[in-house]
Amino acid sequence: MPLLRQGVANDRAPARGMRHIPVMLSEVIAALRPKSGDCFVDGTFGAGGYSRALLESADDVRVFAIDRDPEAIARGADLVRESNGRLVLMEGCFSDMEALLAHHDVHSVDGVTLDVGVSSFQIETAARGFSFQSDGPLDMRMARAGETAADLVNTRSETDLADLIYQLGEDVRSRRIAKAIVTARAEKPILRTSELAEIIVGAVGMGPRAKKKIHPATRTFQALRIAVNDELGELERVLDAAERVLAPEGRLAIVAFHSLEDRIVKSFLAERAGRLPSGSRHLPDLPDMGPQPSFYLPKKGVIKPSDTEVSTNPRARSARLRVAVRTEAPAWRAAA
Repeated sequence: MPLLRQGVANDRAPARGMRHIPVMLSEVIAALRPKSGDCFVDGTFGAGGYSRALLESADDVRVFAIDRDPEAIARGADLVRESNGRLVLMEGCFSDMEALLAHHDVHSVDGVTLDVGVSSFQIETAARGFSFQSDGPLDMRMARAGETAADLVNTRSETDLADLIYQLGEDVRSRRIAKAIVTARAEKPILRTSELAEIIVGAVGMGPRAKKKIHPATRTFQALRIAVNDELGELERVLDAAERVLAPEGRLAIVAFHSLEDRIVKSFLAERAGRLPSGSRHLPDLPDMGPQPSFYLPKKGVIKPSDTEVSTNPRARSARLRVAVRTEAPAWRAAA
C-alpha cells in the first residue's frame, strides 16, 4: 500500500488567488501559425491557456487537448462548452496521443504543442505534494495513480536515491542528501513535503544557493517528481508520437524548463533534421544512407522569453521554446 495513504491530507484547496499564466504564449502561437480549419494537439492542457489561444486564433480551428491530471480535465469543462464542439479534452499521457486521437478518428494534425513544465495548479495546491513552499503529503503524482514520492523516499536504497537525485536533479550533494534521508526514515517514514525539505536543509545547509534564491531542496524535489511521473521517458515517447501524427508542414512547438528536458528535445530535433555532427572534418564525406530528415528547423537554437514576460511571470525565467516543421519523409520510428 502506498505510504502516502498513512499521512494526513487536509490541504486539498489550491492557494488563494492562484492564477496560471501560460508561458511564452505569443511565441508558441506564432510558431504554430494557426489558420482556419487547422487541427492541433495541445499535449499539456493544464489550465487551457494554449488551447484557448488556438481556438481564438482563427475560425474553425479544432483542438484536441491532453492531460493526465483528472483535475485539469475537470477544470476544462467550461472551455469545452464555450468552444461549441471545437475543443475535445482527452485524459491520458501525451505519449499516447496517437491512440487518443484515433479514438476520435483523427490520424493527422497540423500542429502539436507541449509545455513540459508542472502547472501552477499542481505546484500551488499543497495536497498535490509537488512543492515544499507549503506543507502537504509527499505525493507528486500527476495522474493521481501509481507510486508516490513518499514511496520512493521510504523504499529506495541509499545508493539508488543518491543516483536519482544526481541524475534527475543534477545535484552534486546527492550522496549527503540520500544518507540523511535514509537516516531520518529509520526513525519514522517521511510522509510530508516539509519533513523532506527540513531533512535536506539539515544535510547540506542553506549555503550560497540561498543567496541565489535556490532552496537546497529544489533539485531533490525535481528529481523525485521526474521519477514519479517518468517525465523524461514520456517526453522521448511523445516526440516520436508527434512525428507520426504531424502532417507535412505540420508544426511542433515545445517549451521546456530545465536542461534534462531541453537536451532531449534538442537532440531529437537535431537528429530528425539531419543536423547531428558527422565524422572527422579531415575525412571525406560518406554518402548518407540513413532516413531522410522528418523535420526541418525554421530557427536554429532556442527562443527565450522576453524580459517583460520574465518580470511579470517568474515561471517563464527558465523556459526554452524549440520549433520544428514536419517534412514529407516517413517517421523514423514506427509505433510500438
